[in-house]
Amino acid sequence: MRLVPEKPDVHVPRLVGLMAVDARETARAWGLSLYASDRPDVRLAVVDHVVRQFPQPGARVPRESTVYVWFDFGEGEGGGGIREPRVPRPPLGGLRRELAEPDAEPGGTPPGPAPHCAVLSSP
Repeated sequence: MRLVPEKPDVHVPRLVGLMAVDARETARAWGLSLYASDRPDVRLAVVDHVVRQFPQPGARVPRESTVYVWFDFGEGEGGGGIREPRVPRPPLGGLRRELAEPDAEPGGTPPGPAPHCAVLSSP
């Protein structure tokens, strides 16, 4: 006789990026429930987007398990990028040299016609 588990395993769906209402419905469709520590009543969250989840998408868990989701980045986890100036600054030249006005930098090309001009045309 073959034993069948009461709660068959399911793969955790990807919830990151979904709005709260869609994440709830997706989890429910897979037989899972949601818990959000930053939202005491996750049923009231509607348009907030999921930024993190545990267990990770694709993990096998028993049906009726809880998936933990976060709607905001925690303290120190960022998400906004680096806001400080880059030190040291990139070296002069390259794109900065190409975009500079001819008489704006010492050693730049003098005003007037470009020394070598090419005309491109298409048939």
